[in-house]
Amino acid sequence: MDALRWLARKYHIEIQEMERTPEQMAEIQLSDALYIVNEFGLKHFQEQLFETDEGKSVALAYFKQRGLREDTIRAFGLGYAPEQRDLLVRRARASGHEIDLVKKVGLCSQDGSRDFFRGRVMFAIHNISGKIAAFAGRTMSSDKTIPKYINSPETEIYVKNKTLYGAFQAKKAIRQRDECLLVEGYMDVISLYQAGIENVVASSGTSLTEGQLQLIKRNTNNLKILYDGDPAGIKAALRGLDLALEQDLNVRICLLPDGHDPDSYVQTFGGEAFSKFTTDNAKDFILFKTELLVEETKGDPIRKAGLVKDIVASISKIPDPIKRSLYLKECSALMEVSEQALIGESNKLITTLLKKRDEKAARQPGAASDSPGGTPGYEWPTEPPAVGDPASVIPAFPPRREGEVMTRSDEFQERDIVRLLVQFGDQMLEKEGVSVAEFVLSDIEESLSDFDNVLYGKLAAECYQLILENKIADQNFFIHHPEKEISDLAIDLLTSPWDLSPNWEARWGYPLQNQPMPDLNFDTDMRQALYKFKLRKLKKLCEIVNPARIKTASEAEDMDEVMRLLRIQEKLKTTRNELALKTGNVVLPK
Repeated sequence: MDALRWLARKYHIEIQEMERTPEQMAEIQLSDALYIVNEFGLKHFQEQLFETDEGKSVALAYFKQRGLREDTIRAFGLGYAPEQRDLLVRRARASGHEIDLVKKVGLCSQDGSRDFFRGRVMFAIHNISGKIAAFAGRTMSSDKTIPKYINSPETEIYVKNKTLYGAFQAKKAIRQRDECLLVEGYMDVISLYQAGIENVVASSGTSLTEGQLQLIKRNTNNLKILYDGDPAGIKAALRGLDLALEQDLNVRICLLPDGHDPDSYVQTFGGEAFSKFTTDNAKDFILFKTELLVEETKGDPIRKAGLVKDIVASISKIPDPIKRSLYLKECSALMEVSEQALIGESNKLITTLLKKRDEKAARQPGAASDSPGGTPGYEWPTEPPAVGDPASVIPAFPPRREGEVMTRSDEFQERDIVRLLVQFGDQMLEKEGVSVAEFVLSDIEESLSDFDNVLYGKLAAECYQLILENKIADQNFFIHHPEKEISDLAIDLLTSPWDLSPNWEARWGYPLQNQPMPDLNFDTDMRQALYKFKLRKLKKLCEIVNPARIKTASEAEDMDEVMRLLRIQEKLKTTRNELALKTGNVVLPK
């Protein structure tokens, strides 16, 4: 809404708005007033820097010593707060500013008697639209008992964990280069920016937060974390890693040579050398983490197991199932550990994570579900098809509620799929040049973790794993399976208690299914079973993208989400109806 109002003012367009409540008007007026006070503060600090002898000799000399040009100093809103007790307070009163507001933004003490920032060079902190949200001040004193940096308090316009220093100046360059560089300090950002490396922001010495990462994700999915090469820098790099992965960012990490931070490196070697070093030495997070910790575990299998679990825990944070699968494969090769074991461990961790999220959402007052089964806060989809231990399969849909009974038609579709795998899995399809098992499982790969019947899902998952190993099982494999429940199921599926009437298909035009002999038309049988299985899954998806969910997004004025849901809904319905026509015996509403 703020962006729309800004555009309307810029182009002199009158807009009509819904009438705001007195509370809403009061919030807007307070925010505007706080920004005005901060603008006064910026003007005051810059006047003290550029127009006073003390500012020129102390602060301006300091900035120039650090290699900053005047245009850079002005672009970032740098300034100086002189060592005077109440200069800013007196000037604020003389300019007509309310002292209560000066107190609120942290420019003076709570009793209004003295300035908060004194004897410090000042850094203005902009919000993403360029307004002054807060300040940070660095002491010019050599007294070790004085804090090196102090910051404005949090207010209605400044929330530290949702603010990145330099984000306003960097956002255009981040979009253009499709990458964000993340550093620690204010001077790191400013020095890199001045050297032509403009796609850089700082976490201001704090651990990364979800709000800060979402700011980055607005402009790019690629994040390169730059930290000092000392132990503290390494720990800082690891602290924000998992949270960045949770936001589905592509994370690379670069440690600078020991003794250098980004500011000192670019001042010493220049921007071109800095860019080359960070490009050549940035490592993918899994390689970085593995190399960092693997030396500590040599000859110690117990510690190595802990390392593997630590890395898999990070990988499990990644929402994208394809990306997660590739990282697990890479981790398997690097750590010389079975990929199957890593998949099982990852699935267990994700199960625990989803359970905790659901429990947390359920505890929230008024928590509502937007997924079938009533599981609060469930985010669909979350997990790729499970090809590991079936006991660790992550359901693509929330589990059924207690007391809910699965209909026979649901289970029948799954039974028909596993019947095809057992009965015809090794048969070759001439047109496609692949086996029935390969064709079926590649077509329903994303639904393998969604079998309602655990035993059917277990058999399908085992077939999928065999295909990944370039093996295909025939009927004898299943009949003589070491697990009795699978063996019994195979015998049951291969033994039909019915005789097929020769008039059935001729009279009714309905393809024969559950045929006892493989020389019948298994191709048509297979395709019909696939259509019906996929149709059932699509009907569930249509239930997820329901009118209630669209209404909720609309009420929240999230029109991007509304349009996204409408597009998904239309696509699902179109695909569903196409499948219904192929089955030949299902009629669905438009």
